[in-house]
Amino acid sequence: MSLQLFAHPFSSYCQKVLIALYANGTPFEYKLLEQDHPENFEELRRHWPFGKFPILLDDGEPIIETTPIIEYLDAHYPGENRWIPPGEMEQRVRFLDRFFDLHVMENMSKISTDPLRPEGSRDHYGVEKARESLNVAYDWIEGQLGDPWAVGDKFTLADCAAAPSLFYADWVEPIRDQQPQLAAYRARLLAHPAVARVVDEARPYRHYFPLGAPDRD
Repeated sequence: MSLQLFAHPFSSYCQKVLIALYANGTPFEYKLLEQDHPENFEELRRHWPFGKFPILLDDGEPIIETTPIIEYLDAHYPGENRWIPPGEMEQRVRFLDRFFDLHVMENMSKISTDPLRPEGSRDHYGVEKARESLNVAYDWIEGQLGDPWAVGDKFTLADCAAAPSLFYADWVEPIRDQQPQLAAYRARLLAHPAVARVVDEARPYRHYFPLGAPDRD
């Protein structure tokens, strides 16, 4: 098989790419990054010594980082969903992709991974600033979203980024009553078949969530 994805089902950034693959029915080999597959970690590091994931291999050539991976799929393995629509929507899609990665996903990750730091080196100040920034992001995006998807009637790269971002962010800093549009958008995302699939595939790993996964979603 040409495409191989090195990923873990519970990783938010892996879910971003998996949503794009599943939504278009793109065939690929799943190289699971779990403890009982050390060979996959070894192969990952041969291609990307930082060891971060996901990465996509196409006939052995690595494509690294989530947005470039989805851009590559759009260019070389196009399907029903065009992840970066041409024309005037392109800039908005790219901007919202960056917004969800940088202002939602990163702040969520800061909050959720801080408990993994050694005792005495946790960043309580950084976590509080991340919570503040996450709420600023919630406030800003309320009223900015299309219907039903981020930029309107097309499910795009922006939605691939939004789905795992908002899924986990609401666990660490719940979306408030003052953001009904954002809450409704998150619910629509979780009902999308590709998003529902990645959420279901990640259920067996919820014990990995450092803060404890809530009994919902």
